[in-house]
Amino acid sequence: MGKKLTIFLVDGSETGPRTIEIGNWSGKAVYSQRSSLPKIIERQEFNRPGVYILKSMPNNDSYNERMYIGEAENLRKRLKQHLADSDRDFTEIVAFISKDEMLTKSHIKYLESRIITLAKEAKTAEIDNTVQPELTTLPEADISDMEYFLDQIKLIFPVVNFMFLVPSTLKQSENATVLEQPSNNSEMVYTVRSKKVAAKLIETEKGYVVLSGSQSSKTTSNSISEGWIKQRNKLIETGVLIDGGEFYIFKDNAIFSSISAATAVVLGRQAAGPVEWVDSAGRTFKQNQEKKFEGELNDEN
Repeated sequence: MGKKLTIFLVDGSETGPRTIEIGNWSGKAVYSQRSSLPKIIERQEFNRPGVYILKSMPNNDSYNERMYIGEAENLRKRLKQHLADSDRDFTEIVAFISKDEMLTKSHIKYLESRIITLAKEAKTAEIDNTVQPELTTLPEADISDMEYFLDQIKLIFPVVNFMFLVPSTLKQSENATVLEQPSNNSEMVYTVRSKKVAAKLIETEKGYVVLSGSQSSKTTSNSISEGWIKQRNKLIETGVLIDGGEFYIFKDNAIFSSISAATAVVLGRQAAGPVEWVDSAGRTFKQNQEKKFEGELNDEN
């Protein structure tokens, strides 16, 4: 089922502050670049309790972004403190409040703790929070409300290009489903065409998944792009790729946004991903895709 998001550009600028609402949701998001924050911080939304996320440039070159997750009973007061803190060098912020003032201190602390947990599990961004807040004790009905509130928050993050909750590996609950697929449909499992490493890959709704136990070359060529080197280094740093002696081993099922990215990390060189992976019958990923789309076109005709 679809969702209706309403985005309002506060100053009419495509890069300026904006508010985001979802139909039938009591919450509201406010996004701003740091340079615009002093101008909009007097809005009534910032006089309420809420959770907020500050985005900064990463300290570690393996990551694309660094995040700090916080909560405050008065967002305006807390954010003014951050603006005055020269060590808090954030560039963007997104804050979440309740339009009906339903959020209490216990609620926002619950949301803060859950977001920090999800961020660390995702292994996607550098997280500034060194302390993991305890999950506050809430009545069962309130937990249900906050989990729904959190689901809406997670929908909004990518809309403002906060990608830190997009996971780089599959969750434990998803691993069993993935590992069952080889026995259900052998054509869904692809093996990399290489004499140096052995790796398996499947295509899922979440992306291209290199299966745990697959190998990755320890050496890299000059042809590999800087972005894929960063992705590879991040997987090593977060323990997704572990030392296996002659090569690295995928400890977890790792998600890639493109088959070429998966190929570059596995082989350690630039490669045309669609032709580097073959199924059990020797057909390449590219051939299977062409066959699939030809069949769909014939069905339409």
